[in-house]
Amino acid sequence: MADLNPTGLDAYKPAEITALVENAGVAKVRLPFVRMSTLGVLAGAFIALGAVVYTFAMTGVDPSFGPARVLGGVAFSLGLILVIVGGAELFTGNALMVMAAVDGRITVRELLRSWIIVYFANFAGAVFVALAVWSSGILAGPAGATAIAIAEGKTALVPFEAFMRGVLCNVLVCLAVWLTLAARTVAGKILAIIWPIAGFVVLGLEHSVANMYLVPQGMLYGADVGADAFLANLLFVTAGNVVGGAGGVALAYRLAYGNASKQAGQR
Repeated sequence: MADLNPTGLDAYKPAEITALVENAGVAKVRLPFVRMSTLGVLAGAFIALGAVVYTFAMTGVDPSFGPARVLGGVAFSLGLILVIVGGAELFTGNALMVMAAVDGRITVRELLRSWIIVYFANFAGAVFVALAVWSSGILAGPAGATAIAIAEGKTALVPFEAFMRGVLCNVLVCLAVWLTLAARTVAGKILAIIWPIAGFVVLGLEHSVANMYLVPQGMLYGADVGADAFLANLLFVTAGNVVGGAGGVALAYRLAYGNASKQAGQR
């Protein structure tokens, strides 16, 4: 049989990763409510912490300057590093659970239940960090102005732009998660995360859980953003994230490696 690992690297083969993703999907839907919710709150808080560091990294620089955006992207990758290495449940990464649903290993009802619980838990964690950061005063001054500009810029996007930026964003996020499953070491997982995440930040794409922190943070510092604009942005970005992660990555890899993943899972 042909080698299913075209990379030749010391990493799990794509078919083996597909099996790992499906097994993870089954394990995720079986988490007790309290554990699932707690891990969801942690993931929202972790992404928010990455967004805090990103806000500081972008303070005092031209936000359209490429190298500055790369720095901001590397800073923001802290969030997914904490999620993956620390262990937490992130809504955007969980779009990959669609693989397990397509193969009938979990039901659509189980999938949606998990997504809903994790989504609102992510929101709670992100808003908690926004309130904590605002209460601490660490963003007072120029960093607060940066927070305002970020929030106003995101909510100024027209719906279709927000949706498409959400699609492209979660393609990169789910690819980052996919690559971490290929890596066999913590260092390898961290390196796998940094560049896809930095890439979506450089490109100005939209991540729903990051926006759960960044928009409220700007609002707390006086951004001209109403709750309706925030929720509208979140709606279209979330829809885009689901399409990008579930369709652009999960279903594509399921189509490419579905049968091979079953063989890999049986070894």
